Amino acid sequence: MTKQVRQLDRVIIRFAGDSGDGMQLTGDRFTQETATLGNDLSTLPNFPAEIRAPAGTLPGVSSFQVHFADHDILTPGDAPNVLVAMNPAALKANLGDLPKGSTIIVDTHDFTNRNLTRAGYNGSNPLEDDTLDAYDVHQVDLTTLTVESVKEFGLSRKDASRAKNMFALGLLSWLYGRPTEPTISFLERKFASAPDIRDANITAFNTGWNFGETTETFAVSYEVKPAPMPAGTYRNITGNVALAYGLIAASVQSRLPLFLGSYPITPASDVLHELSKHKRFGVVTFQAEDEIAGVGAALGASFGGGLGVTTTSGPGIALKSETVGLAVMLELPLLICDIQRGGPSTGLPTKTEQADLLQAMFGRNSEAPLPVIAPRSPADCFDTAVEAARIAITYRTPVMLLSDGYLANGSEPWLIPDIAELPAIEADFATEPNHETADGEREFWPYLRDPETLARPWAVPGTPGLEHRIGGLEKADGHGNISYDPTNHDLMVRTRQAKVDRVADIIGPTDVDDPSGDARILVVGWGSTYGPIGAAVRQVRAAGTPVAQAHLRHLNPFPADLGDVLRRYERVLVPEMNLGQLAMLLRAKYLVDVVGYNRVRGLPFQSSELADAIADLVSSLDQPDHDPWQQELRR
Repeated sequence: MTKQVRQLDRVIIRFAGDSGDGMQLTGDRFTQETATLGNDLSTLPNFPAEIRAPAGTLPGVSSFQVHFADHDILTPGDAPNVLVAMNPAALKANLGDLPKGSTIIVDTHDFTNRNLTRAGYNGSNPLEDDTLDAYDVHQVDLTTLTVESVKEFGLSRKDASRAKNMFALGLLSWLYGRPTEPTISFLERKFASAPDIRDANITAFNTGWNFGETTETFAVSYEVKPAPMPAGTYRNITGNVALAYGLIAASVQSRLPLFLGSYPITPASDVLHELSKHKRFGVVTFQAEDEIAGVGAALGASFGGGLGVTTTSGPGIALKSETVGLAVMLELPLLICDIQRGGPSTGLPTKTEQADLLQAMFGRNSEAPLPVIAPRSPADCFDTAVEAARIAITYRTPVMLLSDGYLANGSEPWLIPDIAELPAIEADFATEPNHETADGEREFWPYLRDPETLARPWAVPGTPGLEHRIGGLEKADGHGNISYDPTNHDLMVRTRQAKVDRVADIIGPTDVDDPSGDARILVVGWGSTYGPIGAAVRQVRAAGTPVAQAHLRHLNPFPADLGDVLRRYERVLVPEMNLGQLAMLLRAKYLVDVVGYNRVRGLPFQSSELADAIADLVSSLDQPDHDPWQQELRR
């Protein structure tokens, strides 16, 4: 039978099943295959916080969404074109997200009365009633087909059925023309010590591919051609891995040994895992007994002349705050990487949020300013880590880097940079006394400052002649001895703030995307909202409405020209995955009445909802006396 191959410009696929069904592995392997083919892509893993949520229940559903295209894309997609559902709970949990006419591939094996009831279907079977009439449904007993295909390896039925995710991956790989070699090589490596498991998974994968090729169930396969991209070497990368690589690059460029002091916490743990693999670059990783020990060790590494880094999420930032305040007082480089998650307290550990901005800005006692910086995409985590280290070392200050779960676990193609093009970062350690006393003696003053950056000298302990006092008590300007003088304290507080303010000198002007110059509305974002905002702006422009976009990497200090930029537009819209934290800062600093669009759902924005919000705000411009949408936002 000759099957038709149909061209598509993009596809959004969601794999969904129990937490134990291997949906994250399946999605990751499909993503790697897609990256090999050269499509642009973006992913959204979504899984429960529990180690093993109740099987067959809605809270236990794990999913992985991948959006791939023959052109530049910015998000994992608003809604899947294809849903692969491994059980009734996976179908029920995700059906509401599917547009009518979407394709559903469902494993029929677990659609028993018990599992249907557990998923909340209350005796009805969606495969037998009219629930799925509006969709293109393919019912395949993936489990039975998998067990039959691997019976020669002598596995128990339970172990054999675990390979069903590889059968599904093989089927989808055929359906969308993905290469098989990367997955087979991966399985050979992963299960090298368990030959039966290795061979069963490879057989299930190949059988799924062959099933698609030979069955009459699928008469059409699809092709998505590679996306045009700048020349270079690419790899697929997640935000956490990119962040780890950026920290290593900063260590190499600054010629400082990298030390990570960290306590495992979702979703930051993978940075620790990744950095622990790279001892050949001089990386030292310390898994501390708690959050406070982790940041304390990192600050100690900075005191000793290294690049000290600590990674955590929002609850850990709360515990680290006293030591971060000490770093502000000591005026030493320290990178604090906050991979934000849903809160407060334990909150939603595996879901995304960007609600730690005010905590990063003000979550320490007294006046303890520090620069705050945020990446906009998984790949941008690399560049942002390098930039954070450059600021920390140049200005002798702790720096807070705000990533989040969406960036940490999501992935996209990354153009591997030319190392020669990365900025050099000079530590400029103090090597000799810097002050002459009244009687002509030379001595070291640890709080004399660079006139441009206001950074104090960084003296590595043990350098002859540079012994100095250090600690958490207030220091006297210049010589650094303990001081309780009120005037000196006022001076030191203002100087530490002025030092952070001077970071604006090296971050450049605000990058505003306003192609026509006719936009009346500016959409401002920060962090991981870049993709959804960018996609929404594209939609609005395609409909004929000019709109401008600006995305902030530097959140403290803001770019020096930001106030002028905001005032150029009639209205400013700020979408955030919080209740309006950046909007609050912009209103307070620039007295601009920005409009917030806020959702706190543990999920990234959909570009379509932001496009609607922009369109509604545009339509309100000429109706100043009747703007119910704006009034709702302000509530």
